Parts: sequence; C-alpha cells; structure tokens
Amino acid sequence: MKTIKKNFPVIGMSCAGCSARVEKTLNKQPGIINASVNLAAAIATVEYNPDECTPEDLKAAIQKIGFDLLVEEKKEVQKEAEEVRIYHYKVLKVKTAIAIALSVPVSVIAMFFHDMPYALYIMAVLSAIVVFGLGNGFFVNAWKLLVKGGANMDTLVALSTGISFLFSMFNMFFPEYLLRHGITPHVYFEAASMIVAFILLGRTLEDRAKGNTADAIKKLMGLQPKKVTVMRNGTEMETDIELLMVGDTVVVKPGERIAVDGAVVFGSSYVDESMLSGEPVAVLKEKGSKVFAGTINQKGSFRFVAEKVGRETVLAQIIRMVQDAQGSKAPVQKLVDKVAGIFVPVIISIALLSFVLWVVFDAESGFTHGFLAAVTVLVVACPCALGLATPTAIMVGIGKGAEMGILIKDADSLEIARKVDTVVLDKTGTITEGKPVVTDWQWVNETEEAKRILCGLEKHSEHPLAMAVVQSVGVDPAEITGFESITGQGVKGIYGDMMYIAGNRHLISSFGIAIPLSMEEKALSLAAQGKTVIWFADKEKVLCLCAITDRMKESSAAAISRLKKMGIKVVMLTGDADAPACYMAGLSGVDEYKSEVTPQQKAEFVRGLRSQGRIVAMAGDGINDSAALAEADLSIAMGKGSDIAMDVAKVTVISSNLEKIADTISLSRHTVRTIRQNLFWAFIYNIIGVPVAAGALYPINGFLLNPMIASAAMAMSSVSVVTNSLRLKRINDKRK
Repeated sequence: MKTIKKNFPVIGMSCAGCSARVEKTLNKQPGIINASVNLAAAIATVEYNPDECTPEDLKAAIQKIGFDLLVEEKKEVQKEAEEVRIYHYKVLKVKTAIAIALSVPVSVIAMFFHDMPYALYIMAVLSAIVVFGLGNGFFVNAWKLLVKGGANMDTLVALSTGISFLFSMFNMFFPEYLLRHGITPHVYFEAASMIVAFILLGRTLEDRAKGNTADAIKKLMGLQPKKVTVMRNGTEMETDIELLMVGDTVVVKPGERIAVDGAVVFGSSYVDESMLSGEPVAVLKEKGSKVFAGTINQKGSFRFVAEKVGRETVLAQIIRMVQDAQGSKAPVQKLVDKVAGIFVPVIISIALLSFVLWVVFDAESGFTHGFLAAVTVLVVACPCALGLATPTAIMVGIGKGAEMGILIKDADSLEIARKVDTVVLDKTGTITEGKPVVTDWQWVNETEEAKRILCGLEKHSEHPLAMAVVQSVGVDPAEITGFESITGQGVKGIYGDMMYIAGNRHLISSFGIAIPLSMEEKALSLAAQGKTVIWFADKEKVLCLCAITDRMKESSAAAISRLKKMGIKVVMLTGDADAPACYMAGLSGVDEYKSEVTPQQKAEFVRGLRSQGRIVAMAGDGINDSAALAEADLSIAMGKGSDIAMDVAKVTVISSNLEKIADTISLSRHTVRTIRQNLFWAFIYNIIGVPVAAGALYPINGFLLNPMIASAAMAMSSVSVVTNSLRLKRINDKRK
C-alpha cells in the first residue's frame, strides 16, 4: 500500500482543545494511517492512502468542525500560513490595546467612583464594547464549536464573560429581584472586561513567542535567493530561481548566496557553509567541488553546474526534515493530549458543581460567592499551557539543533539522545579524516603488470582505503574478471588464468599463502606506527605490501574526552588490523576498541551492548555501517552535503565533527528538562488554581480568588511556558 506523508498548516486553533479536536477528526477520516497536530507550529502532519482520501477531503472535514486546512500544492502555502499568522497577530495587538484602554476606566470606576452619577451605565457601555466587540471572537468560535458538539478555551472565556456581563445587566435593571431574596445585587462589569483584556494580552504575548519558536525554519527558508545569474549562449543573464534547471551553468560572484546544489566547473573561492553545517571555517571550492544551496561565497568567483534544484537540494531536504521533526510528538505528549481532550467539559462541570455547593452550604452569601467561584473556575483553567508545554520545547530544541548543523529526525530521537550511556564510533571517516594516503611500499618484484593488476582489483572495491591505493599506484588498471569483495577482509579477482588477492593479513593467511619473514617484520613495524597494512598476492605468493594512514581529526580527541566527562562510554569499532586500531584507540582516548570486525559483527556488538541494558548511540557514515546503525537506539550519520544518510539515521551531523555528538546529547538533556519544567508548571497551575478558584481556601482563611486576577494568571501561564521553551535558543553548545 502506497502512502503519502504531508504537513498542512491549520488555521483557527487557539488552545490544546482545538488541536486535540482537529487531530481526532483527521484520524477518523477514511484512508488516514496516522495524523498528529502540533499546536505550537499550527501544523497537521498526516500520513494517508491517496486511493482512499485526498487533501481536499481532509480540508472539508476540518472546515466542518470550525477550522481550516491549507492543502494547496504551491510553494507559497507556507508563506500564506505565515501571513495569516502575522495578520492575526497585528489584529490581536490592536484589540488588546483598545481592550486595556477601555477596561482600566471600568475597573477604576468600580473600585473608587461607583457612587458617581451614571457610573453603572458608563461601566455597562464600556464593558459591552470590550466583551462583545473586542472579545467577539471568543463567542463566535465557541458557538461554531458548540453547534458541532465541541468546546475549547474560547468556550470557557465566552461562558465566564458572557454570564458575568448578563448577570450584571440584570442586577443593574432589576436589583429588587435579588434584594427580595436577601442577596446584594452586585455588578461584575469590571471583571468581564478585564478578563477579556487579560486573555487578549496573554494571547498576543503567546502569539509573539510562538512566532519566535519557528525562527530556525524562517532562517533556513530565507537562505535561498530569489534570483540567480546563469550562462545562456555564452552570455550572463539573471533569472528567477524557479526557472533554473538541472544542467544550467550558474555564475556566483563575491558575497553572493549559492542558489542550488551543484559542482564547480570554473574558478575557485572559499564558501561559508556555517548555516548548513554549524562550522565557522570557510571551505575551499575549486573545480569538481560540490556546492550547496544556502551557503555564502566569499571573495572569489566561480561557475558551477546545477545538479539539484527546487525540492531536491540539500537545503530543501533539511527544511523538510526540520519541519517534520518540529511537527512530531514526544511520547509524553500522548498523556497531555488525553487530558486536553476532556479538559473543557471537566472544567465546566467543576464550575457548576462549585456554584451548587456554595448555594447549598452558604445560606447567607452562597449565591454571590458561588457565582464568583463558578466564573473564576472557568477563567483560571488553562489547557493552553498543557498543550504548549511539549511542542514549543520540541520546536525550539530541534530548531536549535538545525542551527548547529545537527538534524534530528523526530521528537522520539530527541528524547532518546539524553538517555545514551554508550557511544559506538566507526574509525574511518568518523574518528579519522577519512582521507587515507599510502605512505610506504615494499615489493618482492615490482613490475608494471603487477601494479596494473593491483590497481584493477582495488578500483572495483568500495572501501575508502582502496582509492588511496589506486591513486598511489598511478597506472592504468588491468581488466579484472570474477571480482569478489570479501566483507571486512579485502578483494579477489582473476587476471589471465591467475587469481589475485588484495586485503588484510587474515585474508592472505586464509588462502594458505606463506609470508616472507622480512615482510612480516616490516608489516609489524608499520602497524606499530598506527598504519594499516594492505597485502597483495597471487594464489601462490605475496607480491607486495603497502602501508596506509588516515589522520585523526583535530576535534576527535577533545570530543571523545567531552563525551567521557558526560558519563558516556566510548567504543571504537574498525575493520582494520589490531595494531593500527590499538594505536588510534590510544591516540583518541576511547574506552574500548574492537579491530578486524565485519559490518555484521559491528551490528552484533551493538546488539550485545543493548542486551546488557545499555542505551547505545552508533555513529558512522550511514551506508557501510547501516546494519549497526539499524541496531542502535540512536543512529547518527556523519557526513557532508549529499553524502548524509537523512533517510536512514535518526540524527544527521552535517559537518562530520564528533563534537556534534556531544552537542546532540547535551541539547537533548536541556530540551527534555525544559519539557518537564513546562509540564510541571502547567499541571501544578491547574491542580492548584482550579480548587482555589472554586473557593477551597475560603473555609480556612476567607480567601476567594478574584476573577480578574484569575484571568491574568491564566494568560501568563501560557506565556511562561512558551518563554521557558525559548530559553533553549540561548544554550551554549558546549554546556553539559
């Protein structure tokens, strides 16, 4: 069954109840495999069977419950969603300013000038403008949901302010009714108007903060220029980037941003790739070098042939990956979603119950106190803080990772990373630079034909050491037949009627080939220097050996030391012989190493660690180490540009810098800590706030929470959760 996974912007959500309802509706549609809604990002991530439903079907279903889904297949859809958000924020700011300006006089009159002429009428008029004019959105949204059988935060606000205002109007025009029943006819115009003003203020601050959580995506999307200079018929001309095609020659001038992915064909320059890799040092680009969209050319100029354009560029892939990750849900969010789904009906029930209990147990002033308690319960409850606690932290954490050159696939991966206690590293290209060079040769009988045969054998091999041999031999390769790669040991093939072998000591011995003592001693001496020895033989005798070295990256030793200080065990696995592996292990400072291991043995080793109860992160190139990566709790692909295995690994480090592994774990620890803080305060706020609002403290100390104070506290609870998440943007990459 073919499925499609897409992100759709959602319009009209205001609280966790909204997102829960949208998510529930989407998951009920035929053909939906899975749908999740991120309140902070206002994004619905939907996996569906295109044979059973279409985006238009989903849009229609969401519109029926009072929201909207942007499903149009056009590049501007994200821009359109952002424009809607910005417009909504601007309108909200104006409404908030006017609401505060009108509500303050109502409160001042209620507190200090309630005896002045026409005081009640002035308060009623100003309050009506605030509640039903500036706060009309609460009533409209609540009604839309009510007719569809739903309720959300707007329902609570509409009930509390509407009841307060109408009750005040009744008491203003018919005070004798309550007086006959021995109840003082109070008015609550100031409470109704201030509740609206505070909630509008809270939502304005919340919208502003939520906009900041998507900064990473905005920065990434802003990296691609709108215009590009191309060579057409020998002439430079400017064109829209949408018109650029694979194969076009693009001209890059000093200071310009590179538009698409490609390979340099003329000229050279240094290019700043920091926005993609997180590495501050500019990289030399010359003929044959790969360049990537979003990076910035320095002082030189060059031309390159476009190889990937539009959605296929590395930058576009990164943007999609970060968007998907930011829209994903951490496991803890499932509990929060269940709470949010039943939150509003439960709060309405508590408000009614508190009113009834006050009336029953307080004969003298139970009606007044019960009314205030019911209104305050409706106001103080806040599902928004619960709904925003996890997704805002996830969005900021994954966005921060993208800025650091760390691409995290989903919220699960971000949560797992903090638990890692063992990191397994491949040697070649991970701890070392991955650019091996031949340093020594020893031939028994050096001939042109023998060199051509060795070159022909190694040319067929995919091992990184093989290319070093081919480049060092420097002759035309011979035509090899019957080529076979022996995993983790070497290669063999036939030239003429003779079989030839190139590989490690174990491979030579397995064919029963005797090794001269002088060459054995030479091999031991080279291995002691940390070099890898490659043997070349026919089926009868050794023909030569060569020594290859791969320098350790400058950052490796410091990165491994940092991981160990974080309490993490570091293990190196390599297919190399024991001597060079031991040398590199000592140089890098790993806790443990295994040499001469095949890819399958690497996977078995990782599986063994996990069976001991260890949480394992495996870092490799994502291709040769795919079996081991698949076995690990957290798979980390190390690589640059088009070499990164985005589809395989849970985390991709673009720069191949081992420091980024420690950064990933550190970022995970900070993000999960922030989620826990957010959830703690969100739950505690509601657990304490609702009973206090209902009047739980009144029998003890006579305290009854004022609805205005409750509305201010409710507004600030959501803002505090988002603001706490935004603190992640300021964490130092090197913090533990």
